[in-house]
Amino acid sequence: MDPAAVWPAVVLTAVGCYLVKLLGLSVPAGVLERPLVRKLAALLPVALLAALTAIQTVDDGTGAPVLDARAAGLAAAAVAVLLRAPFLLVVVAAVAVTAGVRALGG
Repeated sequence: MDPAAVWPAVVLTAVGCYLVKLLGLSVPAGVLERPLVRKLAALLPVALLAALTAIQTVDDGTGAPVLDARAAGLAAAAVAVLLRAPFLLVVVAAVAVTAGVRALGG
């Protein structure tokens, strides 16, 4: 990417983020108190984080899906969550399994 195009892109992105934030603040309070809006506001961050995790786990950078050490780490984290392990233990299990698979050449 051309270095001269980076700063205008950064400034444009910052202005866009500010305008989105301003738009959110200008929504009337009555709209935000509706049960459906409250439920969506609670679930949307979880859905976005899950989608980001899935994409980062199976995408190799070319757009082709791949199963590698990251998928094994995610599976280990899922098992730890199903066993109701504390969050720190979930992260440690995912890291350990990912590192182990990579050390074994996977």
